[in-house]
Amino acid sequence: MTQENRWLLPAGIDELLPQAAWATEALRRSLLDHFRSWGYELVIPPMIEYVESLLIHPGDDLDLSTFKLIDQLTGRLMGVRADMTPQMARIDAHSLRQEGPTRLCYLGTVLHALPGGFAGTRAPMQVGAELFGHAGTASDIEILRLMLETLEVAGVREVWLDLGHVGIYRALARQAGFDAEDEAGFFDLLQRKAVPEIEGFIAARLLPEGIAAMLRALPDLHGEGLTVLDEASRLLAVAGDEVQQALADLGAVARALQGRGGAVRLHFDLAELRGYHYHTGIVFAAYVPGQGQAIARGGRYDGIGEAFGRARPATGFSADVRALAAFAAPTEEGRGAILAPSGDDPELTALVRELRARGERVVYALSEQGPTPERWAELRAHGFDRVIACEHSAWIVKALPKD
Repeated sequence: MTQENRWLLPAGIDELLPQAAWATEALRRSLLDHFRSWGYELVIPPMIEYVESLLIHPGDDLDLSTFKLIDQLTGRLMGVRADMTPQMARIDAHSLRQEGPTRLCYLGTVLHALPGGFAGTRAPMQVGAELFGHAGTASDIEILRLMLETLEVAGVREVWLDLGHVGIYRALARQAGFDAEDEAGFFDLLQRKAVPEIEGFIAARLLPEGIAAMLRALPDLHGEGLTVLDEASRLLAVAGDEVQQALADLGAVARALQGRGGAVRLHFDLAELRGYHYHTGIVFAAYVPGQGQAIARGGRYDGIGEAFGRARPATGFSADVRALAAFAAPTEEGRGAILAPSGDDPELTALVRELRARGERVVYALSEQGPTPERWAELRAHGFDRVIACEHSAWIVKALPKD
């Protein structure tokens, strides 16, 4: 790096300048206030922990995303968080140890070793909510409703909600007698929807026709509306009770979301297994038209706290505040700033404090920055629309004169 380019930032790392920074901060405040209105308690976990706490699932994709370094005090390997959900599980299982449902929310920057998400950022500002201690569909429905309202708070009005259930594939894989290698191999084929390879895979293992037909059906079990679940019930009729319960749970969640109204379109994909090694039940992702990347995602991940000595059912979602701010509806510009003359007059100081207490932006002019006619255009360009002036021995706020 030379003197000429030392201002460059690493790939996938950027900064927010004033307008975007204020918009993001305003959204951050609104989201946390909204979570609080739902009864979710805010926690602020550390940016860095020992990797054993951050990577609680062996082989997890988080391993590739996590920056690692050696702790100079202990010699142990530490990681910079790439996702805050494992930290929530640690806090629920170890730090809080509450009985019954525990509702937690969080907001903070995470760091990815590799780019991903919107604009390839490596430092998303992750916001999310987790509900621990309840295993029924009621908690899935609550988290989904909270996620959809979170998008509304951000100004996102039209949402495609993609729903799936990893338990369906897990149960079918067990029914087929797949070992770990076969389960992983068929999982890869499903994600690519590689139908000819799926046919070859099934034929090579001489599976009974009943389970073979159900595995062949999985790639096509997707589409909009509850008719997909009706078709799945027909094609997976000889599956075990676990599959039937998963389909019933998806139906219950979908009907509850349809009853809430709003501009949400439901899409099902029973072969979409996001976070397969991590999630245990219903999974979901929210999309907006014209964007290939999800703007929020989540699902059920029961037992996540087992790594910390206290396995509990859990469900939650997360999103990137900076991505949501980019999709948010434009906000109306507030009033401009007020320029105050420099000086230590007590009455002037009292007026400035009163104005700031009312939410106004008041900026003291430095000695060379008086609001002279020659500088009116410059002041307006910097957001000033009023000035404080002394008239008839009293300090008043008046509009910045026009040219």
